[in-house]
Amino acid sequence: MIRTVPTKPYDDQKPGTSGLRKKVPVFQQEHYAENFIQSIFDALDGYAGKTLVLGGDGRFYNREVIQKAIAMAAANGFGKVMVGQGGILSTPAASNIIRKYKAFGGIILSASHNPGGPKEDFGIKHNAGNGGPAPEKITDAIFAKSKAISQYRIADIGPIDLDKLGTVEAAGMTVEVIDPVKDYAELMESLFDFDALRALFKSGFRMAFDSMHAVTGPYGKEILEHRLGAPAGTCRNYRPLPDFGGHHPDPNLVHAKKPYDDTMIAAGPDFGAASDGDGDRNMIVGKGMFVTPSDSLAIIAANAKLARGYAKGISGVARSMPTSAAADRVAEKLGIGCYETPTGWKFFGNLLDAGKVTLCGEESFGTGSNHVREKDGLWAVLLWLNILAVRGMSVREVAEDHWKTYGRNYYSRHDYEEVESAKANALMKDLGAKLASLPGTKVRGLTVEKADDFSYHDPVDGSVSEHQGIRVMFQGGSRVVFRLSGTGTSGATLRVYMERYEADPAKHGIETQEALADLIAAADDIAGIRSHTGRAKPSVIT
Repeated sequence: MIRTVPTKPYDDQKPGTSGLRKKVPVFQQEHYAENFIQSIFDALDGYAGKTLVLGGDGRFYNREVIQKAIAMAAANGFGKVMVGQGGILSTPAASNIIRKYKAFGGIILSASHNPGGPKEDFGIKHNAGNGGPAPEKITDAIFAKSKAISQYRIADIGPIDLDKLGTVEAAGMTVEVIDPVKDYAELMESLFDFDALRALFKSGFRMAFDSMHAVTGPYGKEILEHRLGAPAGTCRNYRPLPDFGGHHPDPNLVHAKKPYDDTMIAAGPDFGAASDGDGDRNMIVGKGMFVTPSDSLAIIAANAKLARGYAKGISGVARSMPTSAAADRVAEKLGIGCYETPTGWKFFGNLLDAGKVTLCGEESFGTGSNHVREKDGLWAVLLWLNILAVRGMSVREVAEDHWKTYGRNYYSRHDYEEVESAKANALMKDLGAKLASLPGTKVRGLTVEKADDFSYHDPVDGSVSEHQGIRVMFQGGSRVVFRLSGTGTSGATLRVYMERYEADPAKHGIETQEALADLIAAADDIAGIRSHTGRAKPSVIT
């Protein structure tokens, strides 16, 4: 039986760059999750009888919302739901399923790299038929529907056994519980030389892959240990847990410090990596060498042709505006397109669909390619392994060789987390007001060449996205970028990015924070970070 349930709108269901994210108790409010799911369906057309892909990162409240979404999909006229076993689907795996099986779209339950648990974070986002996050026109429509919703539709069906593979009927709709790993593993095998990777591990190469008790555990276990023959124990914290084992599943030098520390010691593995809650981010560490996500994108672009899936070359590279310009230098040398976009993976979708780029990446530990329409943490790890296997070099050797060829972009991000929103907004407002007066001024011995509030003109659909972050560029190629993040659930996160280009190989061995010291001081002078936030230092440095 299909029920129509009266409801009232909530005023806080505006999706951000990665859907709607709130604390679990917020989603547990009466009708809260149902309202948002119905608003997604109400904002879409043409899905009657079509397939919806459904899954999440296994965090607390994942199974409950999946049951709600299945029942509501049946009531709203979908013909089929494909759901990952146990309610599990990594974000890139979900994107692949949508694309491979030509589904109408998907609903992904995740708060990405944010903590999980009864009082922690949860999220819901819609992915379109191309496998990528819904574009702004759709998320705007979802928000509009959420503000006017008066009812939602749900089918009275019993709970679906999410742990049993197979197909069942529910209120006239087919529900298929699928192996969440199989299709993704097959995709990876088509892109990379698994024989070369097997030989790498047979040679005694050792790695540590930390899934942080999040979604990539089953994927890493199947691909790295079972298919590639990496020694047992290569995959750490591989069992997905609703609270991620108490970890903060963000693969950076603060929250994934153990794989970094282990790789730094002589007796440790040759290669360290980590992924985040929903599997779309990555951290790459070599013996004695942390690879910044900006450098990782550039090095991947320069070496992509060594992998089977990119042997014919790449069409172009895209990076988010705050990401360093290291990839730009590779694109210029290769004679391919290079694009600078706002933060948010959805902005890469048009470029990928139009064939303008093959690779894309963000400084926030996300890298991906045209194989899906999301960033992909495990894919990046496998591509790095492919590069190491073919070149017969260590991570450090690959990075240092890259800098000799292209120069080094010293780069760091300083995060000031959970800043009071009013204080963070005041800082950005005051900074914006002085942009016109900054060019020509000197700060800490650096001369400001240009200052602006970044806007993006999409070369595919002509859309314009304004107020995407404030850039202060200095003579000589250095810059500082300021923006507020939209991925947290408490207060605001002020992100400050510093970048300095160094062409001289003799100066490529400076410690990063030392190399950027003048820019770090200049950022505070220009924006008044301490005076506005009361913070003497950032929460996280990457």
